[in-house]
This record gives sequence, structure tokens and C-alpha cells, in this order.
Amino acid sequence: MEIVKWFEDLGKADVNKAGGKGANLGELVKAGLPVPPGFVVTAQAYLLFTTESGLSQKIAHAMEGLNVDSTTELQAKAREVQGLIIGTEMPANIKSEIVSAYEELSRRDSSRALYVAVRSSATMEDSEQASFAGMNATFLNVHGKEDLIRKVKECWASLYGARVIFYRAKKEFLDEPVIAVVVQKMVNSDKAGVMFTANPSNNNMSSLVIEGAFGLGEVVVGGLVSPDYYEVEKSSLKVKDARVSHKNFKIIRDEKGRNKNVDLSEKEAEQPVLSTAEIQELARLGMKIEQHYGSPQDTEWAMEGKKVFMVQSRPITTLIRTTEAVSEKSEAEESRELIRGLGASPGRGSGEVRVLASPDKDDGFESGDVLVAEMTTPDWVPLMKKASAIVTDGGGMTCHAAIVSREMGLPCVVGTRTATKALSDKMLVTVDGTHGIVYEGKLKEDKKAEEPGTQVMAKTAPIVTATRLYVNLAMPHEAERIAKEDVDGIGLLRAEFMVIDACDGVHPRQLIEDGKSNQFIDAMVRKLRIFTRAFHPRPIIYRAIDFRTNEFRNLRGGDKYESVEQNPMIGFRGCYRYILNPDLFELELKVLQKVRELDKNLHLMIPFVRTLWEFKRCKKIIDESGLLDDREMQLWVMAEVPSVVYWLEDYARAGIHGVSIGSNDLTQLVLGVDRDSEICAPLYDERDKAVMEAIKSIVKTSQKVGITCSICGQAPSNYPDYAEKLVEWGITSVSVNPDVIDRARHNIAAAEQRVLLKSALQRNAERE
Repeated sequence: MEIVKWFEDLGKADVNKAGGKGANLGELVKAGLPVPPGFVVTAQAYLLFTTESGLSQKIAHAMEGLNVDSTTELQAKAREVQGLIIGTEMPANIKSEIVSAYEELSRRDSSRALYVAVRSSATMEDSEQASFAGMNATFLNVHGKEDLIRKVKECWASLYGARVIFYRAKKEFLDEPVIAVVVQKMVNSDKAGVMFTANPSNNNMSSLVIEGAFGLGEVVVGGLVSPDYYEVEKSSLKVKDARVSHKNFKIIRDEKGRNKNVDLSEKEAEQPVLSTAEIQELARLGMKIEQHYGSPQDTEWAMEGKKVFMVQSRPITTLIRTTEAVSEKSEAEESRELIRGLGASPGRGSGEVRVLASPDKDDGFESGDVLVAEMTTPDWVPLMKKASAIVTDGGGMTCHAAIVSREMGLPCVVGTRTATKALSDKMLVTVDGTHGIVYEGKLKEDKKAEEPGTQVMAKTAPIVTATRLYVNLAMPHEAERIAKEDVDGIGLLRAEFMVIDACDGVHPRQLIEDGKSNQFIDAMVRKLRIFTRAFHPRPIIYRAIDFRTNEFRNLRGGDKYESVEQNPMIGFRGCYRYILNPDLFELELKVLQKVRELDKNLHLMIPFVRTLWEFKRCKKIIDESGLLDDREMQLWVMAEVPSVVYWLEDYARAGIHGVSIGSNDLTQLVLGVDRDSEICAPLYDERDKAVMEAIKSIVKTSQKVGITCSICGQAPSNYPDYAEKLVEWGITSVSVNPDVIDRARHNIAAAEQRVLLKSALQRNAERE
């Protein structure tokens, strides 16, 4: 198990090991960008710490039944859990590796112990799904090994701060959280700030935004002062907009290595932070970072003397569209402007003003009120969720109020300087977060979801897993959209909807009889190629037509070819149908051949295989078609009938390349429960021991005979423990419906972490 990883050994694929910050710092180093050196205390170290000490179970027990909407209960529980973490001794092997890495980092820089920044790097932090802005701990100017060990534990404990618990619950992150810790040489900056490589307030991809202040960057990212604002046109590096703010103080490192607030004189406070040359140098670095990642980035920078360092990069957490109607603008122009600041989150919100000095002075704050404060911190989140809009005296585009408002879809204006004085309780106002203006009275509100002026959340950052994640699809019009998701291919491409459309509602055997076979082939080729081109070169596992007799009878002419069965679910379907009605199956094989002449990523899967002689007869038809002459062509079978547990080795010897567990049919046949029966619904359980044992046997046998093994069903995305079992047994891939792709990937990643940890602990125990 790796306790420590150096930046140069990390990349964006290592989020599960190094967290969002750590993985991105490694990626920046690999891209040749100026990054202060450092290392990551891995998420596996945290897992080892909580597992060996028994903390994991204690924390889970403590968190049980917590009502996060009760502030008193939430804060008490946070103190209890953080106390458990900080009060538990760090294992000697973890402490030793951290200290050794710190000493090596110090040697690389000088002979003296180095000042370092210690930052949380949670595995869900700094992703496109959520930023956890300012929630987990950061410590600057940490010095000496004892101080470092103490701050690492405090970072771990910050996973259970009250605001973090609340945020995680509201974002519905249900799994046990995991955290890594970044340890990085401290830049004693003269000036620092942030840079967005696209303008987050209006989604303008042709501009980037830089914010800066004097001293250490904490004053900007923590929203402690209103930073200078610069908007730069990427194509020409021309500064389109420059706003110099009044920066009343800066944070520096004093002679004892402590953070110290230093007041600035009026002249210093109004001084521009950056020269034109410095702005352009930063802009070039920003464009290089965006080009490397291929997407807009939210970065942090620091300047020490004349040297620029990039100290962080992450995806911009929200993408925003704004298009305002002329009538609404005209109405605004006619209304009295009360105050102006920086439009940090677009849209309009109206309500009565509540000026608050702190989040615990919230008596009388009602849903729909406009929250006005000097600044917000994560402690304000419960109140922010009730507000119709947010206005602050200070802050910039990356202050807490700005980031959280964008994630919540709340209009927000920051950096007004005097909102808490200019606005008073009970005033009715409209906050225009697009233009950064607060108006008197109630104006027409922006239209809501899926219309101009609304916020669109960014996609979840990719999580790399050893277990492949496939998607189940059936409709061609979905192919292009789903192909853009974080999936490794299609694990189940259902034929039935395409067949009905290709036949225009006529039974396919009627088309054959009418001499329209080529019409069917051409239509199916067109439809399949929509999938193969969209997903190329990722594999697509096409399941041959699996109509049941009752479904075929509903097609025009169906009663001519289909008998009436009392129990069609276990009747004339799948593999056995291909043997008795080979004419239609042979047409399907011709379709696949034509597609594979152009796109080699399409493969065949045979459903509802019951026994060996049946499969051999079916494979003989496939062999005679010549489809398997192509050595890259794969043949799979569905594992839906419990007999597969006995026959799988024989299927492998007969020439299959893979097996996909159809957990819905397998469950109903193992338990003898019709999955469509409402009366028997309580009996239908994919996690029943008998079902799980059957699945385990299929996975293990697949490993033994050297074929790939997948599962298509919702259980791995619905139940983290289910995913963990599959990973532990060695499943090759999981295929899910499109709506649960992100949840399934997350469950698989968490399962892989836990399995690796268990394995490492077992090896350690065996060595002892």
C-alpha cells in the first residue's frame, strides 16, 4: 500500500488515490507547468488509519440517524466525530513515511526544515460535480515534522466538519468519504489569486478572468478582501476589463513563520496588483492549462518576486448560460439602482432583505429572503439554501458566496463594499446576479430550469476504475448523447426497439415472406451504425433479438407466426428460437457482417441460453455465416438461466469470449418469482444469498476459463455493498442504465478502494 506519492508520479487518473487537488497538481507537473514541489498523503493512508484503529465503524455508528437540518445536532455530531479522529494515534508506519517524505522535500530545497502548505484533497473535492469550496481544511506555513503530522490529522478530521457533513448530505454523496492530503512547498507570495480560463459569470469561452490581491492567496480564495478583477481576451491577450478594488489588508508570513495580517495604507489598498505584462503571462499559463485538460479550469496562482507558480487547477464547477429578454432589461433600466458589485452567479431573485452579521443570528430569516452579509463562509450554507439571492460586501468570483451560489443556482452579487450599510432589513429588492446590480422593488424574475438565464451544472469529472463501466442502450437517438458520458462502451445493446422501427410495426418474418429482407437489413445497418460510429472504438455488445411470443404477436401479422403461451417469460425465446426459426437469425447475422465491414467495435451476444446442445446448434449457424472468421469478433452469452452455473465451462470450450449476467432474469429464475408480479414483489431480491452465490460462481468460473464477465442490471449502482462483492470476486465490467452512470462509477471506485485496502491489510497480517 502506498502511503505517500510524489506529484511527479501522479496524474488525473489518480483521483481515487490522491484526491482532486493532488491528482491535478501531478497533472500540472507532467504538463511542464511551474508547480511548487510536494507530495500527497494518499487516500489509502486515511483508509488504513480508520480501518486499523476501528474508527470506520465508530464513525458510521456515530453518524447513524443524524438530522443534518438540525444545527444543534449537526454541530454536536461533528465535534464528536472530529474528536474521535484527532484523538486516535496515527499508526507508526504512516507517520514514518510522511516524515521521511517531508525530510526529502526539505533536502531538495535546502538543508533546513521547509515551510509547507497542507491541504485537504478529498476524492470528491475539486471535481466537476462539486467543489466543496473552502470546506475541508487548509493550513499554511506548516513547519517541522510534529506540526506536519498534527495538520495531516486535522485535514482528515475536516471530512466531518458540520458544514461538510451538511453539504455532502444535500449533494446526496452517500458513501463513506475518503480524503488525501497535499503537502507542498509554501510559496511566500508577494501577490496571489485565482484565474478562470472561461468567464464563469456568462460562460464566455473566449475570455479568461484573473483575480488578485497582495500577500498570500488566502485573502482571495477565502473571500477576505475584494480582489482586483481582470478580464482578458484570449485571442489577443488584450485586457478587456480591469477593476481595481480597495484591498484593506494582506496576509504575510512573519519572521516566526506565522500568518500575519498587515493593514494597507489608502494608497497601497488602491494600487493595482498586476501589471499588463504579468496579466498576459498568467493568461498564457491559463490557456496552456486549459489546452492540456481540454476543458475550462479554475486555477490558483502565486507570485514570489518575479516567479509565477500555479498551485492548483480544477474544473469550473458550473457552466452558465444567460440570455435576457429586452423587456426585462428595459424594466431594470427604469428601476432605481441601489448598489452595484460583481455579478458572481446569474439570474434574478427578489425578496425582503435580511442583513445578518453571522449565521447564528438568523432569527426570523424566512425562505425567499435576500441574504445580505459582509462575507459568507461554509457555515452559512443552511441559510443560503433558504435565500432567493445573496449579496455580500466583499469577495470575488471565487469567494465562498460566489461558488456556492453558482452550485445552488442562486443569483449572487459580491464585492459591493457597502451592501450591509446601504441595504436594510425588510427592504424589497431584486438581485440581478448577471449584471451585478441590486434594484429597488420586485422586478420580473428570470425564467427557470432549461430556459435562458438558468444555470447548467457541469458534468462529473471522470473517475478511472479498473472495472469497466458499460451502459445499456436501445434507442439510436440516444447514442450520440450517451457516447459523451464517462462510459467504456455499451454492455447491452437491445435489438427489439430497432427491429420494430426497422419493420415499421410488421412482424419481421412477414417481411421475409414478402421479399423485403434487404429492406430490413438496410434499415438495421443504418440504425446500428449510429451506435458504432458514436462509440468508436469502444466496444458494443449487441444482444440478438429476444422477443417473447406475446411481444411478437402484437406486431402486424404476428398472430400468423406466434403461438399463445401461458408463460412466455420462460417460453419460446432467445437461443432456442434461433434454432427453430433460423431465417430471421440469419438476417441478423448478415446485418452484423455489413456493419463490421465498416466498424469493428460491434460484437454479438446470445440471450437466454439454457443448455449446451442448444448453444452448439446456435453457434453452428453463426459459424456457417462466416461472422466468426473475423478473429476480432467476440461472441458472448447472457447468463440468465441458472443452468449457466453448470454449463459455463462448456460454453467457454465451445468458443464464447464473454458472459453477461442478466441479473433481472437470473433473480426471478433462481427465486421462482415473476419479476413483473406486484404481489410477489417483496420476494424479488437481487441480493438474496442464493442469487449472489450463483453470480459469484459465474464470475469465478469466468476467471478460471479466461473469458470476460459482465453484469447488466441496476444493483451495482443502487447498492455499494453489491458493487464491492462483484469487484472482490473479479467481475470485469458492469453495465447500467444511462441515468445512473455517475453513481455506478463512484460505487465501483469506492469498492475497488475497499478491496485493495482489505487485500493490503491481509498481506500485512500474513507477514506479521
